[in-house]
Amino acid sequence: MPVIPVLWEAEAGESLKPRSSRPFDPGNTGYISTGKFRSLLESHSSKLDPHKREVLLALADSHADGQICYHDFISLMSNKRSNSFRQAILQGNRRLSSKALLEEKGLSLSQRLIRHVAYETLPREIDRKWYYDSYTCCPPPWFMITVTLLEVAFFLYNGVSLGQFVLQVTHPRYLKNSLVYHPQLRAQAWRYLTYIFMHAGIEHLGLNVVLQLLVGVPLEMVHGATRIGLVYVAGVVAGSLAVSVADMTAPVVGSSGGVYALVSAHLANIVMNWSGMKCQFKLLRMAVALICMSMEFGRAVWLRFHPSAYPPCPHPSFMAHLGGVAVGITLGVVVLRNYEQRLQDQSLWWIFVTMYTVFVLFAVFWNIFAYTLLDLKLPPPP
Repeated sequence: MPVIPVLWEAEAGESLKPRSSRPFDPGNTGYISTGKFRSLLESHSSKLDPHKREVLLALADSHADGQICYHDFISLMSNKRSNSFRQAILQGNRRLSSKALLEEKGLSLSQRLIRHVAYETLPREIDRKWYYDSYTCCPPPWFMITVTLLEVAFFLYNGVSLGQFVLQVTHPRYLKNSLVYHPQLRAQAWRYLTYIFMHAGIEHLGLNVVLQLLVGVPLEMVHGATRIGLVYVAGVVAGSLAVSVADMTAPVVGSSGGVYALVSAHLANIVMNWSGMKCQFKLLRMAVALICMSMEFGRAVWLRFHPSAYPPCPHPSFMAHLGGVAVGITLGVVVLRNYEQRLQDQSLWWIFVTMYTVFVLFAVFWNIFAYTLLDLKLPPPP
């Protein structure tokens, strides 16, 4: 077994950092000794977060052959755990959690908030402990907050210019905005994304904003802006493309595609990990969330078939909601179930990415050819 020279820097409040990677595997075997690894951890235990030390010791204890994969060790030190690390922890014979996070006393307000987010979003205690020790709020959850502020700003501007805040969508000049997706203007590609900044009214905006902040921000705090932003934007694009394929004469507005992608992914993750999720009143809260989503979807269906304020063009479609749900229960679930794991290592990830790509390509060709082949009579441009 290779020997690991003790060439570490241990700084207060930080994980152990190697001065160089090569000394830990001088024989270039790809493995390091669990014995030396344990000795190193114990010699610096006073400078390590106690929860992180538990995770590292569990990694050592779970390898009965006395060796740890070198690349797993390096990825662990950089806070990017691999599949084999996950398997090592789950298959290990050491009892990890002698004291759950909920039993911690004397926490500050920020620490309680981080703990609350961990229990709201993560089903495994080891993940919750790891997140609790690793989260630094740098960067903050900027994506969801920025998107929400932009949506509110555009809504207020539009409300002032139209002189209407409730059911803005019924105003005769509403569809003239260059952000709205309109079937006659589907060649303007930006509209497939920018429609999220236009809402049917304050009642539409209000629910979307609440869900984005209550669900989207905690998810972004745990999984990061890149992953949550990817799910959100994928839901938005799927929503507008779903309208262009399934409700071809209707416009579309609102961020419901992205919101429903995040919320449906979160709810599906809770159901799939029911025993592990320790959030309070989860059954009641799931019921409330489903009722709110159903009411919003019902409002959208009612509005779609309500006599239009700008005939012959109908009111905005509700199909974007369904497109968002489809993204949430596929791509979204894979993202939420794989905290700090490489998505490219997940076969389901590539399956759902392929399905999404095929749908997008199909929708693009549909928009290019189907409207002409079907000789569909579209409403005039606004």
